[in-house]
Amino acid sequence: MIIANNIKKSYNTLNVLKGIDLHIEKGEIISIVGASGAGKTTLLHILGTLDKPDSGKLIINDIDIEKLSSKKIAAFRNKNIGFVFQFHHLLPEFSSFENVCIPAFIAKTSKKEAEAKATELLDFLNLTQRIHHKPSQLSGGEQQRVAVARALINNPELVLADEPSGNLDSASARDLHSLFFKLRDKFNKTFIIVTHNPEFADMADRKFTIKDGIIDNIK
Repeated sequence: MIIANNIKKSYNTLNVLKGIDLHIEKGEIISIVGASGAGKTTLLHILGTLDKPDSGKLIINDIDIEKLSSKKIAAFRNKNIGFVFQFHHLLPEFSSFENVCIPAFIAKTSKKEAEAKATELLDFLNLTQRIHHKPSQLSGGEQQRVAVARALINNPELVLADEPSGNLDSASARDLHSLFFKLRDKFNKTFIIVTHNPEFADMADRKFTIKDGIIDNIK
């Protein structure tokens, strides 16, 4: 599903990624680990088309991302990639249900279809009783599950998560990690997850370790 060849990225004089090579198959759950500053988030942003590499090739579903215009990259990202971050970034003035629906409305999905999909996802995530609650009325784990539903509303094939359990207690973190596997099995999604959680990193189908700007180890 994803082929990245010799991906390099620098910021001023700082060489962050020095030649990343990886192949990821559809339906895999991949964890990316490494010390702080190793380039994990930078790599995730490049794989998610939020940032461009200085050099190298990125192919997602047989599409050469480099050959797309900025407008086409944005459209490709909105349709094919979902994001879950450490901080849920839910809009505080909207309910759980409304937060989940917003990306679908941006994608010009009909109101009826968007609301049906949001209802299905929130039900699957055991949030049916919380759909009309605003983020301030939810626990940290519930907020992050709403963020997961929002990431899935446009039915992306690829979900990228950056420290998704970093702000959760250990029980909520375990629940979230288990949820990713359930979502993979039910919806056949591919997950790439940056994490400092060693237990979850080892649960993944494969674990990529970044060290000194390259993939140092794959397990």
